[in-house]
Amino acid sequence: MRGSDRQTGQLFSYASPESLVPQHHPLRAIRQLVNAALDRLSADFSAIYSDDGRPSIAPEKLLRALLLQAFFSVRSERQLMEQLSYNMLFRWFVGLSMDAPVWDVTVFTKNRDRLLEGDIARGFLAAVLADPKVKPLLSSEHFSVDGTLIEAWASMKSFVPKDGSGAPPAPGRNAERDFHGEKRSNDTHASTTDPDARLFRKGQGKPAQLCHMAHVLMEHRNGLVVDTTTTHATGTAEREAALVMAEAIPGRHRVTIAADKAYDAADFVADMRRLGVTPHVAQHTKGRRSAIDARTTRHAGYAISQRVRKRIEEVFGWAKTVGNMRKTRHRGTARVGWMFTFVAAAYNLVRIPKLLAQG
Repeated sequence: MRGSDRQTGQLFSYASPESLVPQHHPLRAIRQLVNAALDRLSADFSAIYSDDGRPSIAPEKLLRALLLQAFFSVRSERQLMEQLSYNMLFRWFVGLSMDAPVWDVTVFTKNRDRLLEGDIARGFLAAVLADPKVKPLLSSEHFSVDGTLIEAWASMKSFVPKDGSGAPPAPGRNAERDFHGEKRSNDTHASTTDPDARLFRKGQGKPAQLCHMAHVLMEHRNGLVVDTTTTHATGTAEREAALVMAEAIPGRHRVTIAADKAYDAADFVADMRRLGVTPHVAQHTKGRRSAIDARTTRHAGYAISQRVRKRIEEVFGWAKTVGNMRKTRHRGTARVGWMFTFVAAAYNLVRIPKLLAQG
């Protein structure tokens, strides 16, 4: 018998978002880790909120919503709020009931900025790694370091001489500007919309772009991110950031740090050894002499570190995992760094349940 297509409304509904999510959905395991990490951050949340005034968006709900934006590559906060209005999976993960109102997008973004000022992203990454179930997954001796460029949210038209000289743009909202014959460099020019952005060329034959540089330290046991930092895009930023992150590794025991050929510089190798770090850096084989000699390469651990480093780079997949971070809709090194650290924490949260399931 053919069923009826008639639609009838109900006055009351007894369903909850919890009942609509399958028991084996991947987000269930992730939510347990997230809630445990947020409990550890409760004191940090209290420190950045006033005891008076009207209640704002709960920081726990705000961070869960931002995680969904990273997991599902939602392009903007406005689309995220739209998804929260009808997507029951999103409502359940964030902690909203069926009939709870969704926040205005401007209120959401202003509350997110409060978390940025409190550097909650770095605390959230540390809280995830501090979970008793996660600690056994981490290596304390072997690491890899790498960097990536994040395109700045600034137009090349905004990159103008610092002294105010240069031809003015044509009239209009998105006016054209003639750069023909003009020599531009970071010493003489700066972006008016993102002063922290730097003009940087990734390699020979590549275009120069306004960008920031993000750096990550990953452990070798399971390829989890243990530290991040963001700097201006310069030719020495990768090595300088690697030294800072290496010095921050807890403990006084000797560790190894693998890196690609961009880190093969005599000063960097010497500084690493002074810190008690064995630099497992890929050697330059053409054009110039390598700073890595037989003291390092003769050990079997060097070859192992290089293999693990290449595998970790493939697993992390900068272009795919960082997704909407390739051109973040944030300006300034601090804001870009906050989002980069948060995305790194989201990457860990995706991998950890799979690692725990493998035993």
